[in-house]
Amino acid sequence: MRNAPPQKKVIAIVQARLGSTRLSGKVLLDVCGKPLLWHVMRRVMASTMVDETILTTADNDINKPIVDFAAQYGFSCYAGSEIDLLDRFYQPCKTGNADIVVRITADCPLVDPVIIDNTIRYYIENQNEIDYVNCNSSHKLPDGLDTEVFSMETLESLWKNTKGTFEREWFTTNIFEHPDRWRLGNMNVDQDYSQTRWTVDYPEDMELIREIFAALDNPDTIFGMNDILQLLKERPELDSINDAHKYRTDAIAIEEARKEAQQS
Repeated sequence: MRNAPPQKKVIAIVQARLGSTRLSGKVLLDVCGKPLLWHVMRRVMASTMVDETILTTADNDINKPIVDFAAQYGFSCYAGSEIDLLDRFYQPCKTGNADIVVRITADCPLVDPVIIDNTIRYYIENQNEIDYVNCNSSHKLPDGLDTEVFSMETLESLWKNTKGTFEREWFTTNIFEHPDRWRLGNMNVDQDYSQTRWTVDYPEDMELIREIFAALDNPDTIFGMNDILQLLKERPELDSINDAHKYRTDAIAIEEARKEAQQS
């Protein structure tokens, strides 16, 4: 009888900070009686494929409320370098003996545990052919569901070889902007929801998120993408709340950050 392959440990990292200039302190703003970040952590921890979820933030006074938040609610938390996000990401994964790493950003309170599971499963099934996968590489899912998955070996290679402040902050751009160096996975998405924005950068984004949670939040179950899409179908006026910001895609945000780094 052949031995079963060893089970790989999956660690999800949720990265959070309080230095947002567009919506100050957004990750700790109230949504249905709990901080927005609480909802993110709850939804990631609902993934059946994730073994451990760790919140990471910067080790400075500005972000101490995030450390206090984690202690209050019993979430694992690592506070590290303010400017070196790659190191802040790498250290808890190394200490936690991760084999597979999942990256989630804290401004995505509607991240879907089913999509997280499907992305991890896709990576595991194709890990001999790919180094990295983002569930939204097709840019067809609503903005705000992104789940990135890669191996600890990939993370360690980035940690050792990536230079430059911008490159170490936006470290996964070193992967998906260089398909000549890295093997990228591509998850097929049948329908196009790219004009739907569920991430939080502006007050209008937060207004939409609060409306969605007010309509769908349940202490016993976690609603997902399909539930939200059905709500927006029934109440199309909600989807127009943040129309003014739907132009601001991840690609635009990355380019803005790159220009800021060059000017600093």
